[in-house]
Amino acid sequence: MSFQRGGRRRSYPRRPRVCQFCVDKIDTLDYKNVEILARQTGPEGKIRPRRRTGICARHQRMLATAIKRARHMAMLAFDRGTWV
Repeated sequence: MSFQRGGRRRSYPRRPRVCQFCVDKIDTLDYKNVEILARQTGPEGKIRPRRRTGICARHQRMLATAIKRARHMAMLAFDRGTWV
């Protein structure tokens, strides 16, 4: 009994990623909006990369700055297990 390993793979069209902040027309990301910032961090507290979130480069830079400011002001934990 032999199994075919090199069969054709089905290709599905990729869904285009759009920046959620551009869609919502958000110009500035504030460090005081902790709900948005907490969603963009992983379970260990790391900032999620652009390739995972689909955010444009401009908003990713603003997001990283806002998360770092919120951490410094003790509004956001450095690791998610501590507070949130």
